[in-house]
Amino acid sequence: MTTKTKHEFAYMSATKLAHKIRHREVSPVEVMKATLERIEELNPKLGAFVTLVPELALDGARAAEDAVMRGKPLGALHGVPIGIKDLTPTAGIRTTMGSKLFADNVPAEDAFVVKRLKQAGAIIVGKTNTPEFGHKGTTDNLLFPPTRNPWHLERTPGGSSGGSAAAVAAGLVPLAEGGDGGGSVRIPASFTGIYGFIPSAGRIPSDILNPFAGTSPYLRFGTLTRSVEDSALMYQMMLGYSPKDPSALVTFPQEDVRIGIEDGIAGMRIAYSVDLGYKPIDPQVRSAFLQAIDKFRALGAVVEEVDPGFVEPWKNIERDWAKLWYTMLAAIFAYASNEMLEQLDPKVQEFIRYGKSMSAVELMKASYAREMVFGRLNAIHADHDLFLTPTVTCTAFPLGIIGPEEVDGQPLEESFLDWALTPLVNQTGHPAASLPIGFDDQGLPIGLQLIGRRLEEQVIYRAARAYERIAPWGQHRPRL
Repeated sequence: MTTKTKHEFAYMSATKLAHKIRHREVSPVEVMKATLERIEELNPKLGAFVTLVPELALDGARAAEDAVMRGKPLGALHGVPIGIKDLTPTAGIRTTMGSKLFADNVPAEDAFVVKRLKQAGAIIVGKTNTPEFGHKGTTDNLLFPPTRNPWHLERTPGGSSGGSAAAVAAGLVPLAEGGDGGGSVRIPASFTGIYGFIPSAGRIPSDILNPFAGTSPYLRFGTLTRSVEDSALMYQMMLGYSPKDPSALVTFPQEDVRIGIEDGIAGMRIAYSVDLGYKPIDPQVRSAFLQAIDKFRALGAVVEEVDPGFVEPWKNIERDWAKLWYTMLAAIFAYASNEMLEQLDPKVQEFIRYGKSMSAVELMKASYAREMVFGRLNAIHADHDLFLTPTVTCTAFPLGIIGPEEVDGQPLEESFLDWALTPLVNQTGHPAASLPIGFDDQGLPIGLQLIGRRLEEQVIYRAARAYERIAPWGQHRPRL
């Protein structure tokens, strides 16, 4: 295979790729071979994929090609290569969750979301890297080398879906699945210059934990893509009701996010906050964000700055969100032996110890804090269709740390996730996305977060697509 052929499909959109396959303009086998060769060339630099299944992928591509040639019904993602996060169960494919405890774990069944993507015709090429149990906003663990940011190999791609984001940003695959419990889709999307989306809680059923664990906090599957169009297509294929998830919602045809996606945002009312009223923001992030706000005005939206009015935000958002995380981990490992616990990341061990020390009353108080955050977001959305913030307070920081100790010269309370503006929607279940809006002076991407009303994913997609049309980020590619 020539170099030209090998890279021909690298940055082709999933939508275009599926169209070409469906119309017999390209072969699924040709696409898969090129995909696997590019991964073989670049993944050693990036550490995006931790498990590859080339034989299974090629078998899937041959079956996809046979279906095309026989004129069989084809799914919307027929023959399109995809990466699945290593937290998400995949039947017959190793799923380690970034943990030594599960280094050889091979699930017998796919997660619901994987079943949906496979039904749409997507072909899994492998599993993407994640921190142990997705516990932090960077992508490194004790089992595999760290994932590196395609824009700067000594920087983090963010996390916990950092492997998925790096794979998409580097053109290894056009689509990747991610999960988000505090920003794990939006943070890496911001750090790697791609589009990351999570829907309202309940839109995509979850069956990877017990039926109620996903609400503590709201854990959601999401999309990582290089275009809004690809995200809309992928998300629509991930939807579907499941009785296994008590919070699962039925989605109706009129809720297809692709409907009206090109309608623009003239007259749309948009609120924004540069810092949520309490976050230190890097000056270059602030500048890029305010320039993006001006673009939304130029698109015809009515845009105004608002004071979110959060009460004791560091405690009620940062600290109480973290308490929900800690107790969830503590509950999972409540009966684990010391020998098992010693194999975990020291930070995970710390979170488990903290979670075990919390009283039931303290846990309920942390959950009650959601009411304040939910109420304040709903108050903003009462008069506005969208609420915009930066996604992260800074750009990608160096590998090997859990987060910066300060931003814009101001020390952070904790470096764990104080540098992100994402956890609040995991407390409330609102839909959100991160879209690329520019770069800092080191060439590192900057993202903007869109937060929509509950169950109004279409509005996010309309606004993101309108911005993409006037400020397309797709032509910006890391030099690998």
